[in-house]
Amino acid sequence: MNKTRIAVAGAGYIGQAHIEVAQSSPTCKLSAIVDPSTAARAMAAKAGVPLYASIDELLIHDRPDGLILATPNHLHLPQSLRCIAAGLPILLEKPIATTVAEGEQLLKQAEASGARVLIGHHRAHSPIMAKAKAVVDSGKLGKLVAVMGSAVFFKPDHYFSEAPWRREPGGGPILINLIHEVHSLRMLCGEIATVQAFSSNATRRFAVEDTVAINLRFASGALGTFMLSDTAACARSWEQTSQENKAYATYADEDCYVITGTSGSLSVPTMRLKTYPRPQDRSWWNEFEAGVAGVVRDDPLKRQIEHFGAVIRGEAAPLVSARDGLQNLRVTEAIAQAAKTGKPIDIEGA
Repeated sequence: MNKTRIAVAGAGYIGQAHIEVAQSSPTCKLSAIVDPSTAARAMAAKAGVPLYASIDELLIHDRPDGLILATPNHLHLPQSLRCIAAGLPILLEKPIATTVAEGEQLLKQAEASGARVLIGHHRAHSPIMAKAKAVVDSGKLGKLVAVMGSAVFFKPDHYFSEAPWRREPGGGPILINLIHEVHSLRMLCGEIATVQAFSSNATRRFAVEDTVAINLRFASGALGTFMLSDTAACARSWEQTSQENKAYATYADEDCYVITGTSGSLSVPTMRLKTYPRPQDRSWWNEFEAGVAGVVRDDPLKRQIEHFGAVIRGEAAPLVSARDGLQNLRVTEAIAQAAKTGKPIDIEGA
């Protein structure tokens, strides 16, 4: 078969990851890199593809079948609108935009034109997440009661010096990291209806937060707590527990989510499952039936690019739509607002 030609705009950390999986895909191939930086020249030369300074230049000289937008957050709206106007399918890295208002503008244009837009919440393509969702949906845990989650890790100084925008509004762990967690929590536990939060920048002293403590109320009535920090030396994050990204140290005995119901609990990503097999056995004096929900681990970025190829070819609808991406942003923006005001914030569309 003729491989689907995919270009990547943005040759930073996540752009390089997309470039790598595009080069190894059995159904897609890397056709070009779009980045105005001098550092991108070496990447394009190594990959054996042309380099373009802008999306307009790409569209004029070497229009691909689809484009991955892995550019800084503030460029997501204008670049996406340019691609939508050109009828070019896109995989847009999260967040969909820097503000809900911008995300609504993008969604309006995408739906009005029937554009093929996949939002880059790559954990949606994780076999671990798929299995966890299947366990929750099966009813083994009973009625959902609560979820406890964390994304606590330490980012080194060079992470910020290499991309100063990460220290400014539009960056920060709420938009860069927490938005992944929001999508995961929505996948596993349903829509988030209300949030409360405290945030702090007391450690890094940047213009954005470095630590956030969050309370969640889901539309189902279940409650949740979540701790986020990019300055905490701890392993309880998806990256350090899932074993999906080999760039990170792995701690196979740690979990970052615990989902609890009236009949049992599931810890993710170890997939440790504790349940009461019969309703009459449910008591803290009785032992759980303990086991592990089996799962085959795989790189979700590899699965995501295969899905993107299918979206481009009209074989599949986006697993994470622009509407989904906007809802994730609504929740993260509400968390930031709750932290700023000290008040609970209800989420539109929950």
